[in-house]
Amino acid sequence: MNYHPSWAPVPFPGVICASINDAVVHGIPDRTRLADGDVVSIDCGAFVDGWCGDAAISFIVGQPDPVDAALIEATDAALERGIAAAVAGDRLGDVGHAIGDVVRRAGYGLLADHGGHGIGRAMHEAPFVWNEGRSGRGLRLRPGLVIAIEPMLIAGGTDDYVTDDDGWTLRSASGMKASHSEHTVAITEDGPLVLTAP
Repeated sequence: MNYHPSWAPVPFPGVICASINDAVVHGIPDRTRLADGDVVSIDCGAFVDGWCGDAAISFIVGQPDPVDAALIEATDAALERGIAAAVAGDRLGDVGHAIGDVVRRAGYGLLADHGGHGIGRAMHEAPFVWNEGRSGRGLRLRPGLVIAIEPMLIAGGTDDYVTDDDGWTLRSASGMKASHSEHTVAITEDGPLVLTAP
């Protein structure tokens, strides 16, 4: 609560982010009643013994529309691809390429100018983790680096968004539904280690 990164106009007034339908990320929880078929993304972070973790999941309320279910499946698949590419010795561009390739081939948009981040003693640290990239480019991944990988997909193939008056909630400019998945991942000699796995 009251988390206030430098890029935000005001502190975040909630404990979790709850984004519904066309809200891609950073939705502020309120008294909105969920309806059958709503796509909901829950994003939350926690501090434990001075260290941070960050994770997100998307799901459908009630009876799922197959189109929305496919959107969430594509988001989860992109996250898995990104995690699999987070290998010591490779580069951040390999992670972005793995995510972006599967997303674009499936015909979805990616929230413009947003992606994952380094994480450790603070929620948002360097480096920025793009959801698209070129293989072999960017920061070399070294054991000990911890990153939050978080694809944010928009149905319909658009990347554009608008910001609500609350200064936090980002919505698809097209009004199309969105989905968000995230894990905190440590780079190790033995491969990526998902620190926020259930």
